[in-house]
Amino acid sequence: MSTVLRGMQTLLGRLYDVEVRYDVYDFLVTDRGAFSGVENDSRALDEALLLAESADGAGVALYLDPQLLRRLDAANPLGELTEDNLADYCTALEGVSHFVYAMWRLGRDAPVSLLELETQAEVDKYAATVFLIADQQGGTFPSQVHPRLFDRVRFDERLEPEQYDRYRTAHRCAAQYCRRLERRFVQRGQARIEALLRELRKFYRLGSTAKLRHALA
Repeated sequence: MSTVLRGMQTLLGRLYDVEVRYDVYDFLVTDRGAFSGVENDSRALDEALLLAESADGAGVALYLDPQLLRRLDAANPLGELTEDNLADYCTALEGVSHFVYAMWRLGRDAPVSLLELETQAEVDKYAATVFLIADQQGGTFPSQVHPRLFDRVRFDERLEPEQYDRYRTAHRCAAQYCRRLERRFVQRGQARIEALLRELRKFYRLGSTAKLRHALA
């Protein structure tokens, strides 16, 4: 069985020093029909997190397109992240990010908003990619990550206005916050790792309003 998603869950857990006592594969669904009736399901989504209230508290499921999963198995980005598998990596990591953050917040009986989920996922993609590439390339801070993830982005024209505003706001907040991280913690290709991790972990633990305020400070 594939372990790519579990590797992503482990990467985020270590990055933020959080423990989620659930395996993402136990909540994974690959049948697109399972998501009929969710917001804007007319789009052929490759990734979606479903959160629903249940008698026991909350129901959680993560959908990822089966073809995407097969491509990740064939070219595991955790072993080598390249331009060819970057898009699939980002899609899957976004889903795992949603899962980890939602489960972590729910485990603390803390509310979580859609904007909060999207903003944290954008930061997660940046932070996880920076540490992953640095590890794969011998430790030097990869300066190309920020422009690659934040400057070459197009939003789906089929998004509803509320969705578009949410994604655009999350993208703007994360881009500004991650740029500030580089200014504060990176000099001449070398990052102050411990200080950077402390800041990322502090941000992770902020609630929705505080997170957005901190990102745009």
